[in-house]
Amino acid sequence: MNTAEILKHVDHTLLKPIATWEDIQKICDESIEYNTASICIPSCYISRINEKYGDKVNICTVVGFPLGYSTTEAKVLEAKQAIENGANEIDMVINISDVKNGDYDKVTAEIKALKEAVGDKILKVIIETCYLTEEEKIAMCKSVTDAGANYIKTSTGFGTGGATIEDIKLFKQHIGPNVKIKAAGGVKTVEDLEMFITEGCERIGTSSAINLIKGKEAQGY
Repeated sequence: MNTAEILKHVDHTLLKPIATWEDIQKICDESIEYNTASICIPSCYISRINEKYGDKVNICTVVGFPLGYSTTEAKVLEAKQAIENGANEIDMVINISDVKNGDYDKVTAEIKALKEAVGDKILKVIIETCYLTEEEKIAMCKSVTDAGANYIKTSTGFGTGGATIEDIKLFKQHIGPNVKIKAAGGVKTVEDLEMFITEGCERIGTSSAINLIKGKEAQGY
């Protein structure tokens, strides 16, 4: 798999709380140069990016991030504002407490509300696999499918663990035909990138892909 093939699957990510405008511009410039699938950045920078770069970059942002326990109403407003400001893709975090309480229908309803809010824009659903049992992961595959989201995503990168091949294989067995997969967190080598793409991940969320392609070490998410 060549460099261009790998990078077209990458959501070039910078979600550190100390990210500066200089840092954000750097990943925007890199995304343009290397033709990544998107940049994934904090929502506070969307308008500024849109004003400077326009449609040169595909903007992805996060909602309910990273813990997921905001109210549905707050997530909906957050998503709507992000779209209005210029985002094309929303990566939302589920309410993990609802999962732990067995309120799977409530999780499904929240995802559906977010999908209705973003309309024809892409909605990716972060289920934070490191906190879930296999039964809960399977239930989330059903929730994401039933709610009409575009992607199921493994991780925020802020939890206790990131993507694993085992979880990707589990997703493939239980998601519907219209749901794609995004792996995130813990991608540390070019071999990791290739492995997840080959296993069926349409997107990889990482801050390290371009460094890895250049032969440097992975840093951060």
